[in-house]
Amino acid sequence: MTEGLKKTWTEVVRPLLRRPPQIQVAALCCRDGPAGREVLLITSRDTGRWILPKGWLVPGKDAAGSALQEAWEEAGVRASAIGSAPVGIYHYDKRFDEGYPAPVEVRIFRVDVTALADRYPERRERERAWVSPAEAAERVDEPELKAILRDL
Repeated sequence: MTEGLKKTWTEVVRPLLRRPPQIQVAALCCRDGPAGREVLLITSRDTGRWILPKGWLVPGKDAAGSALQEAWEEAGVRASAIGSAPVGIYHYDKRFDEGYPAPVEVRIFRVDVTALADRYPERRERERAWVSPAEAAERVDEPELKAILRDL
């Protein structure tokens, strides 16, 4: 009976209680480097783990424009071309300051980077690094994002 209750909780009740995901956008910043394609990663402000530039939708901008805005603020991405359709989606649970986790769906937009600024809003709060897609996949935590990076 205990296994039946556990299965019911896990497969039926818990999914019904889970909130719908909130939407974020991310910039998959790419360039052609000396050894081939490279991806720009940045560190998160709170834990210092490697991530793509990402954030919430910006009022007055579409999803692609919001992703490009995040790439500027968090990584100094300048003069770039961005696709209008997402190239992938990944999910994670964001832990808010109040301590509760919330499901988030991140829509990824490819950005072909032509220049990076030395001065940008969050330059003192983050590190940035150009790495191969394989190295990027090793550095990030989210399994779905790892798969997207490996497929580049």
